[in-house]
Amino acid sequence: MTSSSSTPGLARFNALEEHAAAAALHEACASAEWGRRLLAGRPYATADDLLAASDAAMAELTEGDLAEAMAGHPPIGRPKPGDPTSSREQRGMAGASEELKAEMLELNLAYQDRFGHVFLICATGLTGEEMRDAVKVRIGNSPEQEREIVRTELGKINRIRLARLVEEQDDD
Repeated sequence: MTSSSSTPGLARFNALEEHAAAAALHEACASAEWGRRLLAGRPYATADDLLAASDAAMAELTEGDLAEAMAGHPPIGRPKPGDPTSSREQRGMAGASEELKAEMLELNLAYQDRFGHVFLICATGLTGEEMRDAVKVRIGNSPEQEREIVRTELGKINRIRLARLVEEQDDD
């Protein structure tokens, strides 16, 4: 993807009917408010503009909007069955030992008990051990610290998914 100029995929995204664009954005992030903000910014001149709009929308999400976005993410180590996106993003856990998978399940549950939501990390490119180590560190955070880390991690995930959306549309 060429992020500094318009691409055929970006042009196709810009031209999608609103309901189709909303559905594509919902696949990237389950927050309806984030999707509404990105829809309102169309058409985007460049992929960089789309990513900047995503960052700006993420920064403005309320706690409820963040909760809605997080609800769209499966726990680490348990991607949604039949969902190639979560499977691809969590690839680092695919070859993990049964011990590591069991440890992640235990840590996920402890994290969820502490913070009231799934442990969220931009897992793309991370090993199972790196994800485990991250949850071990982050479980000691205050709820306020963790909320801002989650916001940052969601922003990273959204950027990857948006870039992929535009790239995939180039392949049509």
